[in-house]
Amino acid sequence: MLLDNQYASFNWAGSLVEPTPLDSPSLLLVNYDLAESLGISLDDRQWLEITSGHRLLPGMTPFAQVYAGHQFGGFSPRLGDGRALLLGEVVAPGGARWDLHLKGAGKTPYSRFGDGRAVLRSSLREYLASEALHYLGIPTTRALCLVGSGEPVYREQVEPGAALLRAAPSHLRFGHFEYFYYSGQPEHIPALLDYLIDTQWPDLEKGPQGYGALFERVVTRTAELIARWQAVGFCHGVMNTDNMSMLGLTLDYGPYGFLDAYDPGHICNHSDPAGRYAYDQQPAVGLWNLQRLAQALSGHIELDALQQSLGQYEHQLLTAYSEHMRQKLGLEQWHEQDPALFRDMFSLLAEHGVDYSCWFRRLALLDAEGDLPAPLAALLPKPDAWHDWFARYRARLVLESRTQAERRAAMDAVNPNYVLRNHLAQRAIERAEQGDMAEADTLLQLLARPFDDRPEFNDYAEPAPAWAASLCISCSS
Repeated sequence: MLLDNQYASFNWAGSLVEPTPLDSPSLLLVNYDLAESLGISLDDRQWLEITSGHRLLPGMTPFAQVYAGHQFGGFSPRLGDGRALLLGEVVAPGGARWDLHLKGAGKTPYSRFGDGRAVLRSSLREYLASEALHYLGIPTTRALCLVGSGEPVYREQVEPGAALLRAAPSHLRFGHFEYFYYSGQPEHIPALLDYLIDTQWPDLEKGPQGYGALFERVVTRTAELIARWQAVGFCHGVMNTDNMSMLGLTLDYGPYGFLDAYDPGHICNHSDPAGRYAYDQQPAVGLWNLQRLAQALSGHIELDALQQSLGQYEHQLLTAYSEHMRQKLGLEQWHEQDPALFRDMFSLLAEHGVDYSCWFRRLALLDAEGDLPAPLAALLPKPDAWHDWFARYRARLVLESRTQAERRAAMDAVNPNYVLRNHLAQRAIERAEQGDMAEADTLLQLLARPFDDRPEFNDYAEPAPAWAASLCISCSS
């Protein structure tokens, strides 16, 4: 295993900081499959020692990155890794470079008034969610190791502490470039762009033209990422520019949530009463954030190139989203009546509060004629209200060349049976806080194969129970 930390050579881009070891650490979860793919071979004691901050491997240079960000629309000029450290960069067997990033590592110069620690609740939520999105085919950071601690951490209440070791090709955010732009240090921006090119996109040339191509790639990846979020019903909850990845990864899991009953204005974050980051606002926020990034890069990329790339965002997102929706409905071809069919479907889903994930999964059971399948009918408070829509959908299916069996298989391959609903995560958290990781292990097994049908786990594929509506998920989550 080859480890180093190229980013730490930018002494102007952050601070060297040693992790503060956790008291009485315990090993909770290790992602052995991911570790193997990265060429990392450690025993459990080494995983425990590294993730708890008690040990560094040769080549590791712990570094807290500095960045800024627009948070809920307001600019914060100096943020940074307030509880996290970039331990190093591992070169995987295929030559790809991946960051090893430790969250809950203690105070840094960017902790502000924080304690630099993480709690088990939020750390396990990130572990579960990042793996869930990965297996849904959505770009994301990954979880490598989760360690618990006997050290209490004070939030709204006293909670058990934890640390999470995560991995990603890069943790560069929009906010990195905003920091150097707004702090009057634009001369450092080309070095960060060159670093991104060297480590991730060596096909791009360095200099204004290559930087323009890089920005275009960021726009495309962001559009495609958010289209995937919308299609699967994922709400990020805190789309601040410091939580936006330059690689188009889902980054920094906090008050996220998957849609239960379909509500286009759903707000998953109780710290966002105005709904800035509501589900139906995510596409527009993605563009707004890209515009902030364009401003930060404006001294290094031609204005026309920035505007041209930004102008492609909406088309790219809508094109990707439309393709995802056609697949979810089992449609291979495009017909001009499709937008109206989609629009009326969403209107009915919202009007009747139909469970989003279960709807698409069970829609595959619908035959060309006959009564509604019982599992599908059970989702609909007023099945008769759907009579006309089902007639139109069945007529639309006649225009397809696939058999019903082929359509059903195709729909089951893109509509997950298992998603990480908040009540499932909460159940795993409560048991983990009692020292029982069995529920988390079960969830991870199901989320790693989200499109499977496993009758013995049917309760994990049902709509959320009524009590789940009372769960309060905020920025501290």
